[in-house]
Amino acid sequence: MSGEREFGYRAPQVCKLVGITYRQLDYWARTELITPSLQKAAGSGSQRLYSFSDVVQLKVIKRLLDAGMSLKKIRQAVEILREQMESDRPLADVTLLSDGQTIYAAHSEEEVVDVFRRGQGVFGIAIGPVETEVEGDIHQLYPDHEVFAGAIEAGAT
Repeated sequence: MSGEREFGYRAPQVCKLVGITYRQLDYWARTELITPSLQKAAGSGSQRLYSFSDVVQLKVIKRLLDAGMSLKKIRQAVEILREQMESDRPLADVTLLSDGQTIYAAHSEEEVVDVFRRGQGVFGIAIGPVETEVEGDIHQLYPDHEVFAGAIEAGAT
């Protein structure tokens, strides 16, 4: 990433963009469901700094909750996907499908797998449109700035 600037979002911004409470965000970070990839909390007074990809993954989790999935099942699915995909950010690289009972991962048009090994009817959450929605939400919350203008540059104090 030489020469590329990476931007981060603080907890209040993330909560607004994702539609969750600070308490939820804090719990998910402390229990390592989704941790901030740019800056983790390091004691009292320090702030977590989330990347755009983190915000997208958090929004996917929120959508799964809204679809009726329990946090316990979402957590299990994220862990399974981390292992299968050998990735710390499994929700950034896959399309998820859910019927509120189980979660499917679509790695391609030809490959859709039941994360929990059960089959039922599904609906999809494509990551690309969620990214576009998050960009739009950023514009709505901060209309006088470009997409990343409200963000804090990683490493900035």
